[in-house]
Amino acid sequence: MDASHHRFSELFAQLGLPDDDASIGAFIRRHRPLPPDVLLAQAPFWTPAQAALLGDEVRRDADWAEVIDQLNLALR
Repeated sequence: MDASHHRFSELFAQLGLPDDDASIGAFIRRHRPLPPDVLLAQAPFWTPAQAALLGDEVRRDADWAEVIDQLNLALR
């Protein structure tokens, strides 16, 4: 089994967002705190495609799930 470990920058690139450290930090600062009752994939700032990717990867416990969980925590 391939235990891939992705970084925030790779996730942001996958989501079609700027993936440099400064842009990632600005994104997190701009969108936090995410209310505890809002699932990450249901946050209002995602496009439908981004939300689908996030939700599907977590539901499937795919190789992106770990870094998506880290992003979820960073936005709380």
